[in-house]
Amino acid sequence: MKRFENFRLKRCEAFNVIFSARALCLAGFFVMPSMLFNSSAALRVVQFLFFWFLCWLSGKKNNPVMTIMVIAGIVAVNLIIPYGRVLFSIGAFKISTGALKSGIERAVTLEGLIMLSRIAVRQDLKLPGSFGELLGESFRFFALITESGKRVTRKNFIGDIDSLMLDLSSGEHEDYEKAYLKTAKTKPAGFIILMAALVLSWFLFYMGKSVS
Repeated sequence: MKRFENFRLKRCEAFNVIFSARALCLAGFFVMPSMLFNSSAALRVVQFLFFWFLCWLSGKKNNPVMTIMVIAGIVAVNLIIPYGRVLFSIGAFKISTGALKSGIERAVTLEGLIMLSRIAVRQDLKLPGSFGELLGESFRFFALITESGKRVTRKNFIGDIDSLMLDLSSGEHEDYEKAYLKTAKTKPAGFIILMAALVLSWFLFYMGKSVS
């Protein structure tokens, strides 16, 4: 287990050295519409898997079981109201093509955007102006929360939130922040990787238009 954690930390360290926070944010901003407006459910799934792979490659913590549960839950909710051709029935419950496709699209889009935000949003992101400062502070807390590894449960929702906020305000993550702030600019390899991610994302978008 320790070996896997060390491997994850090495990937995270390499990710922080290669990319600057601003380059990641801009790349995420330009990639996002390619998934939001992709007309092919199958290709949205491919984009989600691509973003999940990038998230893993960057060393971000991710719980695949929770991701699958969220996707399954969203799809199940969409199946409640059937429309389109009925594939099969389980008693009075009908599985229809329209509801299934819609559920998959919504589920993988939500999870894909979450994966993308975890890659593109980093706590050392600095934006100009008062609003940019406020937004940057929000991004900082978002990055710290997603990397803290602490879980918020339904049984002790308020207590878990309170504990998380206390940890963030105590300075426990200062060393983690300093590690991020060492990155000054994107390396040439980083630009190549970001351009490849942009090209592949929009290639999948245009493929979706051609098959729809």
